[in-house]
Amino acid sequence: MTDIAANIILIDDDPERAAASVDVLQSLGHYVRVIDNPFGVSEPLDYGSEVDLLVCETALTQFSWEDAKDAILDLDIHVPAIMLADEAESQVILTALRLGVSDFFVRPVRDLKALNASIERCVKRRRIRQELSDSKRALEHINTELRDAVRVLEQDQQAGRQVQLRMLPNSPLSVNGYEFRHSMYPSLFLSGDFVEYITVGEDHVVFFMADVSGHGSSSAFATVLLKNLFARKRSDFIRKNDHTLLDLATMLEHANKELLDLAVGKYATMIVGLLDIKNNCLEYCVAGHLPQPILKTQKDTQYLVGEGAPVGLMEHAHYNVHKIQLPEEFMLIMFSDGVLELIEGEDLIAKEARLKDTISASHSDYQAVLDDLGVAHACEIPDDIAALFITRAIGHG
Repeated sequence: MTDIAANIILIDDDPERAAASVDVLQSLGHYVRVIDNPFGVSEPLDYGSEVDLLVCETALTQFSWEDAKDAILDLDIHVPAIMLADEAESQVILTALRLGVSDFFVRPVRDLKALNASIERCVKRRRIRQELSDSKRALEHINTELRDAVRVLEQDQQAGRQVQLRMLPNSPLSVNGYEFRHSMYPSLFLSGDFVEYITVGEDHVVFFMADVSGHGSSSAFATVLLKNLFARKRSDFIRKNDHTLLDLATMLEHANKELLDLAVGKYATMIVGLLDIKNNCLEYCVAGHLPQPILKTQKDTQYLVGEGAPVGLMEHAHYNVHKIQLPEEFMLIMFSDGVLELIEGEDLIAKEARLKDTISASHSDYQAVLDDLGVAHACEIPDDIAALFITRAIGHG
């Protein structure tokens, strides 16, 4: 008895000879059905066929394997075959090989174990090929679904990118001789970096730069939350005379709480500033942001001091407000940390020093700074880069 019961089609047009072959095959435990020619198979013999094996008699009275060889090879047959013959003639064996049969036996088959082993080997190989074919079809289906999902995701990302771009402030924005400009260079469709500047009353402009941890949609959503927070507080200032927006430390505490409440594991480094147009002075807070703001004047270029925890990390974070008097002419420059990826240097200190030196040597023009740093024309952006420039030139107002 066999370990594998094969579903066999026997091709033989001699009833007596076919009956003898059926007896042999059934004695080995296989299921056998007889047809009188290879074109009489009613079901397909592809990878999905329920037929495991063809056993073919070579000496058919109404059919010539040699004459029909080309027509048979054109058929989509993926079922193995074994041939039976009265003699091992070279021409018969050559025809069988050209047809791609798996084995050849001379009748009467005296070594039934060898015949059964050949049948089992053919069936195992066929079922392995069938499993591979099924796996291939399944993978092709999965790949099709994956491509469709990626296409939808790309469309969503592109739509999200357009929404995010529309959320950014107008650039440039001129307010009583002060000019605000920003540039955004995302590494993906969506960015975790964001900038904002909004007028508050007649004498103030509030601005911030945020760099949300990670990349992609979840980081971009966090920027929406920060944008919405400042928009709400500006609305409260206008409608309720609520001056929370002018209290930078409190604003960072609000941002900290909202990111923690979001509960998606996101935090953000931020620079928040309040520009007093009437008195030409600046208040600012730094929440874990690097590089720190750079103030470029006619005399020198320097980093502004400031430190504090990123928002969204600690429940009871507190922030310090710094205040400086601005010169008549200046450029205040802020970058997200992605810019440091484009600067050569052994460590962070060396990169920050080179960033300051490059800005110091550049013309007092935002485009010149971007060009000198290689930001505007970088072939690859390894990390999101946001840039915010606030300038005031002689002859303002």
